[in-house]
Amino acid sequence: MPLYPFGHGLSYTKFAVGNLNVSRTEATVDVTNTGAFAGDEVVQLYLQQRSGRASRPVREPKGFERVSLKPGEKTTVHLTLGTDALRYWSAARKTWLLDAAEFDVWVGTDSAASLHGIFMTE
Repeated sequence: MPLYPFGHGLSYTKFAVGNLNVSRTEATVDVTNTGAFAGDEVVQLYLQQRSGRASRPVREPKGFERVSLKPGEKTTVHLTLGTDALRYWSAARKTWLLDAAEFDVWVGTDSAASLHGIFMTE
């Protein structure tokens, strides 16, 4: 069992991630450096398709953005949810598929991200 979740990093400062907003095309989140030193953080986006023609992983990493912030500085990160992030390869059909389905979205600083949202594809 790993000691830390995927994407966990060490830093000389602390970051807060909050205010998640999710749409069919984008997830936005606010990142604030709450520590005493300037630093970098990698905001990560994970998806899970709830149902469809094939079984999908529980948390697929689908996007990330690295931000550099000074102490007390805040920024909004925009993570795109394009078609490439939502579709999957079907070995049976030998093509890429995109199911109309509900998707769970998690955003945070590692694979144990707790900020959660939901959107539906058409």
